[in-house]
Amino acid sequence: MQRYQQVLRLFLQFLKFGCFTFGGGWSIVAQMQKLYVEEQHVLSSEELLDLTSVGRSLPGIMISNVSMLYGYRAAGLLGGIACVGGLVLPPILILSLITCFYTAFQSNLWVMAAMAGVRTAVVPIIISAIIGMVRGAFRFPPCIAIAVLTFSLYLFWNVNCVWLVVIGAVCGILLSEYYERKEGGADGTH
Repeated sequence: MQRYQQVLRLFLQFLKFGCFTFGGGWSIVAQMQKLYVEEQHVLSSEELLDLTSVGRSLPGIMISNVSMLYGYRAAGLLGGIACVGGLVLPPILILSLITCFYTAFQSNLWVMAAMAGVRTAVVPIIISAIIGMVRGAFRFPPCIAIAVLTFSLYLFWNVNCVWLVVIGAVCGILLSEYYERKEGGADGTH
């Protein structure tokens, strides 16, 4: 019974994210950061970054992938399904309604003004998500150099994202191993 309550709680939390978070996946990540990292302390910033990195690397919609991964981590397969279901239900209903009345909304000055305001308000939400993720991304000092390198490879040499993920993974493994040995050697355990 407790597991089903947890699944229901996850569904309702992600239903709220789906209803009240504008701006796409990154603004939802910001809400997850606030709820799960800062308020409930069930995730660290680094764990949320890991979920987001894996979610972005998988095919499909990033935030749906992140929702499934978090839900699975929290309550198994049913938790993952509950998170994705809760997240997508409000937009599906809202888009269905907007589609029915699209021509009336399209030419309505008040609706267009409201959408311009929403777009403006979303920017700080997305920036806060990025800042929260950056804090967890640079665990070791050389991580900044790796970020600059991969950004440069992508921007200037048009290197495929798959290779950038592979480079990041290899560098992460090597750095973790190096720092683990360095810390282990300092206290005599290795």
